[in-house]
Amino acid sequence: MPVATPASTTPEPTTPASTTQPAVSDDATTPERPAWLGRRTLPTDAAGVVVPQTTPEELRDRRLATVDTLLPPVERTFTASAAPLGPEVLERSTWTEGCPVEPADLVHLTLTFWGFDGQPHTGEMIVAQRVATDVTSVFEILYQNRFPIEEMRVVTDEDLVAPPTGDGNNTTGFVCRPVTGGTRFSQHAYGLAVDINPFHNPYRRDGLVLPELASHYLDRASGRPGVIVEGDVVVDAFDGIGWHWGGRWQTLQDYQHFSLNDR
Repeated sequence: MPVATPASTTPEPTTPASTTQPAVSDDATTPERPAWLGRRTLPTDAAGVVVPQTTPEELRDRRLATVDTLLPPVERTFTASAAPLGPEVLERSTWTEGCPVEPADLVHLTLTFWGFDGQPHTGEMIVAQRVATDVTSVFEILYQNRFPIEEMRVVTDEDLVAPPTGDGNNTTGFVCRPVTGGTRFSQHAYGLAVDINPFHNPYRRDGLVLPELASHYLDRASGRPGVIVEGDVVVDAFDGIGWHWGGRWQTLQDYQHFSLNDR
């Protein structure tokens, strides 16, 4: 089956009918990235579990500039493309023999997004071929409404085995891994889930918070940019393609998570 290649241009940002969402402006200012970001390994207890942490002051209103891994767009309009997984992308992804999806059923998306710095950037993610058009349509809506995203890149094997720093904020799709705290494959392992701004939208279950330094963002009423709440443009956009939001789950909340299937 041929891979769809969605592409479009974006009109002026529109105001959604949903909850007002803090957006970025062209003159947005961002603080300097802490030198320790992504480099400081968190202490663990005897069982290897990260010791409970508080959010550093520098990250309590996180609006860091995007570090480009792909060339930024020339125009300030939304563009997107989808292509089969070439050897280079496949090699740096987490796909391996035993994953529950074949590479031929996955596509490599490139998507324009707004950073917290008020500038457009080019991101990438891998998703299942059958949801590529729907996922692209969601990110076009987010771009139209200037919803800020800090980072969007393909997750690597090195990311999965890296020591915990508790400060990651990568927006991504396919990751061949089990569900958090379980053994069955996550929806991410099928390319049927997307996480958005994990630091702004952490996972919470009992006393566990992931990323570990993001506990300050358990306050969902703060109105800070990048935070996802019920009725906002992000939730409404995923509702529009029939996906489920982890922020609505009862036994845990996964505010960053959207997936085709519920769990």
